[in-house]
Amino acid sequence: MTTSSLPRTYTHEATFQETLYAWMESAPWLAISFAAHVLVFFVLTAFPWDSLTKEEPPIIVAHTLMPDDLLPEEPPEEPDLPVEPIELPDMDEPVLIDSDVLVEDSVDEDVWTVDPGSDSIGADSAFLDEGLNDVIGITGGGGKFGTRTLGRGGMKGTGGRQMEESLDHALSWLANHQSPDGSWDADGFASQCGHLGSDLCDGPGRAGQDVGVTGLALLAFLGEGDTPSEGKYRENVAKGIRWLRDQQDPDSGLLGDKATHEFLYGHAIGTLALCEAYYATKSPLLKQTCQTAAYYIQRARNPYSAWRYDVPPMGMNDTSVTGWMVFALKAAEDAGLAVDEGAFEGALSWIDEATDAASGRVGYDETGSLSSRITGVNDHYPAEKGEAMTAVGLLARIFMGQDDPAEYPVLERHATLLERKLPAWDADGFGSDMYYWYYGTYAMYQLGGRHWKTWEASLKPAILDSQRASGDAKGSWDPIGPWGFSGGRVYSTALMALTEEVYFRYGRLAGAR
Repeated sequence: MTTSSLPRTYTHEATFQETLYAWMESAPWLAISFAAHVLVFFVLTAFPWDSLTKEEPPIIVAHTLMPDDLLPEEPPEEPDLPVEPIELPDMDEPVLIDSDVLVEDSVDEDVWTVDPGSDSIGADSAFLDEGLNDVIGITGGGGKFGTRTLGRGGMKGTGGRQMEESLDHALSWLANHQSPDGSWDADGFASQCGHLGSDLCDGPGRAGQDVGVTGLALLAFLGEGDTPSEGKYRENVAKGIRWLRDQQDPDSGLLGDKATHEFLYGHAIGTLALCEAYYATKSPLLKQTCQTAAYYIQRARNPYSAWRYDVPPMGMNDTSVTGWMVFALKAAEDAGLAVDEGAFEGALSWIDEATDAASGRVGYDETGSLSSRITGVNDHYPAEKGEAMTAVGLLARIFMGQDDPAEYPVLERHATLLERKLPAWDADGFGSDMYYWYYGTYAMYQLGGRHWKTWEASLKPAILDSQRASGDAKGSWDPIGPWGFSGGRVYSTALMALTEEVYFRYGRLAGAR
């Protein structure tokens, strides 16, 4: 037997401990590999592979099978009949009447419908860009006139019990003497007498002033807090708005006509009232009326200056017309309508030009000039007994931003002149300038302090002691002031009602500093 010279080969078998040790050394790498595979799996399953096919899912239509005896029978064919045209009667545009408002002559629903997207009526500031509670009357400026609300419940002051009762009687007289068509008739209002007696009211105004006096009466009710859908006098407000809106020329935007020399006064006051009503209702149709009325005012302005009586303008200005135009445009601006800011710059430029720098007196149509005072028999009154134009200039300045007496010393000079011509009832006539009282009251209230205290002390007895207390004229004021012959008893009563509302129409601006 031959023995191989090759060495013997041995096979080593690993023990259990050696195998376990080797597995433990490689465990971390196995765990990493396992985690990576799991991650890839989830990524692949989460990807929306079906979106790559761009195939629409199949539409499955379910059919319900019914026995033949339950199926409906085919409808019989209708015979062909000759078709004859049907004539419909003429019908008015349908209107929606508020269930709580009984209007003798139905008022269009859209006059007082609030736009669902608008704010609700609530506390806000005069001339604020948003909000619905700015009852303008005489308007405020740019949302800076402090908190105010609709009606006398919104502010602490009301002038006391006597002033409140006086205002109630005034509004009642105005409501009783509104014409059935919704207007207030400057010369024919006595046809509505008989509510408080058999006597007839005297003091008619002139024909052709209905737009202006209707605007003033509406402002008095709106200032109290009545709207076309809320308040004791909501029916009167709704009818008045409709009448005033119907007086507008759809092409030019003019409210009323040019029958009188001073027609722009009526247009400005009417625009003021309608803008206030739009601010409270946000009626789309009323918005168009207000916007076109505001456009007409802007077309009537002299370039880079103010207003007088002519449209198109002839280059002349006067402070009285300018004041009403400023307040009407401020009301439009406050209601969110388009207004040219240049109008206010031009108005301020004119007031500066008409103001005597030394005394602070504001002239009518030039520096130092007195305003026209013409009686019913065309006699020119020789002397100015008030500072009406100074009051207009003072209030206009405050409303257009010149509200700090420290920055604008002319405000103090204006107010000093007003203190020298305090309200006082003058039974002979021209001293009782209610136009002056109206503007002076709002201007002095804004300044506040000693100016307002001095003015108020004379204002209250002048108003309260002169109001008619009996007969059908109860609650009204005799139109004995310089312009009473033109506006009549409606004019004087509406102005005095607005004057009594000064306590709750606006918060103070200048006087609050």
